[in-house]
Amino acid sequence: MELNSVKELPVDAVETDVLVVGAGPTGLALAVDLARRGVRALVVERADALFPGSRGKGLQPRTLEVMDDLGVLDAVRAAGGPYPMGMIWRDGVRQGEHRMIDEAEPTEAEPYRGTWMLPQWRTQEILHARLRELGEDVAFGRELTGLAQDAGGVTASFTSGPPVRARYAVAADGGRSAVRRALGIGMRGESVDPHPTLVADVRITGLDRDHWHLFPPADGAQLMAICPLAGTEDFQVLAQFPADLTPDPSPEGLRKVVATRSHLTPDAVTEVRWASVFRARTALADRFREGRVLLAGDAAHLHSPAGGQGLNTSVQDAYNLGWKLAAVLGGGARAELLDSYEAERRPVAAEMLGLSTRVHRGEVRRGEATGQLGLGYRDSALTEETRTAPAKDALHAGDRAPDGRPGGVRLFDAFRGPHWTLLAVGTDTRLPTFDGDLVRTLRTPAYEAYGTGVFLVRPDGYVGWAGDTAVGAAGYLARVAGATGRD
Repeated sequence: MELNSVKELPVDAVETDVLVVGAGPTGLALAVDLARRGVRALVVERADALFPGSRGKGLQPRTLEVMDDLGVLDAVRAAGGPYPMGMIWRDGVRQGEHRMIDEAEPTEAEPYRGTWMLPQWRTQEILHARLRELGEDVAFGRELTGLAQDAGGVTASFTSGPPVRARYAVAADGGRSAVRRALGIGMRGESVDPHPTLVADVRITGLDRDHWHLFPPADGAQLMAICPLAGTEDFQVLAQFPADLTPDPSPEGLRKVVATRSHLTPDAVTEVRWASVFRARTALADRFREGRVLLAGDAAHLHSPAGGQGLNTSVQDAYNLGWKLAAVLGGGARAELLDSYEAERRPVAAEMLGLSTRVHRGEVRRGEATGQLGLGYRDSALTEETRTAPAKDALHAGDRAPDGRPGGVRLFDAFRGPHWTLLAVGTDTRLPTFDGDLVRTLRTPAYEAYGTGVFLVRPDGYVGWAGDTAVGAAGYLARVAGATGRD
């Protein structure tokens, strides 16, 4: 693929605001977020259809909050289910249950506490349906062959179809990102585990759907796990192999593995719907941006699948980037706002890569740490904490904005949408007024999760600015988002 400067715009080029390369969870979530903000986004996918497998199958609590805001939580809830208890088998006999994930009860501030199982292919279908509902779609069979950029935009060419001219482009084309390679952005990482793993979606008989079935190593074999995929008739098989062996992902090879490592017979596997082989590794791109092209999802960071951090971190990349692109393209914000994308998301990605590795190695349990509710941006240049002495354990600027119903109003309902929310909690301080629909204001009684004060909640659900009074809030919004307000 060529990467060069635009010399002359092709006469047949299709023009759009944002070109999104890749129709995985990252690209689709970004396109949904942009579409609901009125930004033209074209998603191109080199394959002829959405990815068919369950590679990522767990949505963490923070991602469920994102799905709530994007308008797809009901569909996600209807299509999936909670993770089952593990069941340990030996010699065809049940040995007892094993809790796979530490569970916590929902609270008013954190209504989604458990990991929700939803196969990746189904997550993509839901996001794709939402995108079409918003009037946009995916252009399949469009493999990128050339990418060029200049001071005004990006021009892309493909194996088929017309070229595309966009003001910005986002590489959401996976760990082997052609866009990242064309940009010359390096990716540094390490092998987490030298043992190859076979993963497959199958139809299988002889196992209940109430447990995640675990077959510990025996007779020189290695672990195999067979998990019912919630909301489907499928099971996901995971089988690890010695480092010097190459697993056979064919139906015959998969049936042999299942029969060798369990009490099941080969014909218990009635259908193999998708299969793949991987070696767990982590990697982080040296940078998340080159000019008008930005990296998101696996194109920017690769995780071990242990702990379910990859897909979730990727969707949250999109959620961080969507409102910023929209603010720059049509909301009056300066282009420098996009610099905060890498500044905020690359440290989070690095932290989640470390967490994935520790989970893979058995050093950390799946639970509170993997739920991603504690992630935030306190050190971001977009974060302003103006209170003189907030309590150490109080909500700070940069933190995730909690849910709740102070005064009978659900906060997530108030936050839902493409706007900022100016929230006055337990104070009668005078609030500024703003032109247009960019900012909504809300007053509530004092609420433990917030304490008292004034909080500007960003479109992605994080507190951008916090103060004892509203003085300074309008100036902050003018600087960050180009809002016009009056104290």
